[in-house]
Amino acid sequence: MKKIKTSAYMPTEIEVENIAKNSVKITAYPFEAGFAITLAHPLRRLLYSATVGYAPIAIKIEGVSHEFDSIRGMLEDVALFIINLKNIRFKISNEAKRVEASYTFNGPKEIYGKDLASDEVEIVNPDAYLATINEDAELTFSVIVERGIGYVPSETLRNGIEEGYIALDAFFTPVKKAIYDIENVLVEDNPNFEKVIFTVETDGQISPVEAFKNSLEAMYEQMSVFNKVLDINVDIKEEDSTFSEEASKLFQGIEELGLSARSFNCLDRADIKIVGELVLMSEAEIKEIKNLGKKSLEEIKSVMEEIGFPLGEERSAQLIDSVKKRIEEMNSN
Repeated sequence: MKKIKTSAYMPTEIEVENIAKNSVKITAYPFEAGFAITLAHPLRRLLYSATVGYAPIAIKIEGVSHEFDSIRGMLEDVALFIINLKNIRFKISNEAKRVEASYTFNGPKEIYGKDLASDEVEIVNPDAYLATINEDAELTFSVIVERGIGYVPSETLRNGIEEGYIALDAFFTPVKKAIYDIENVLVEDNPNFEKVIFTVETDGQISPVEAFKNSLEAMYEQMSVFNKVLDINVDIKEEDSTFSEEASKLFQGIEELGLSARSFNCLDRADIKIVGELVLMSEAEIKEIKNLGKKSLEEIKSVMEEIGFPLGEERSAQLIDSVKKRIEEMNSN
């Protein structure tokens, strides 16, 4: 007779192996069948989206008014200079959230990441190339470096920087790679248990083990909201149940819609994060999203109709209030 369980098997083994500089392999087992991927997939997403890193968010260059300008005596134009700057990975030396670092270089000189190290910031890729200036050139600029998570487009940052600065797209995440494999493992003659193997690589701003810890902490924090279930008695009415099903769709991330990369990127750059934000928008408002073409608009309309929220339909006050409250909570974090 098959043994009847009253709880899932608890994994007991964890192994951490350094496989290269800033790269580790983390293995955990044994999991019940299906449990490994249930935990591994959200952890992988959180590694990319919730790991704290550092990035330049704005730059001010003496004699330059916009990113399509040029600088006398510098090989690169400003646009290429900015691209090179984004490839340099900064790290704030103290516990500050934001610092401003200023530099002056006289030519002739090739400038690398190591030349930007200061008391305020460390450079984790010192050999990264920035620019070349000739013998009669002087290059003076200031960079604002901030701590954050994920990706923030320059359009979002413009209102929060001082006049004279050029806002930059900020790529905060220090995680370069986060992948997992799931293998079967034998437990008490049962070959259907699972082992999850994570490979995590960072750019050096933080260690991969620290990044993994960050993702675990983020998962625990997000799940802690359900602790409130233990403290309340819920009288579920039929209409509340229907609304709850709708809300679960509304609060999904837009990545769950299965959109093409072009459509997803347009929404992401417009800082649209959850399905509910699209529900509150008219078709005309969505059409105004930057770089969103006709094909992408039709794709979004089709997907929204499939999940039961056709664009332009009237929504209940309860639904609208719920979505607005969720958006406010997201913006306040």
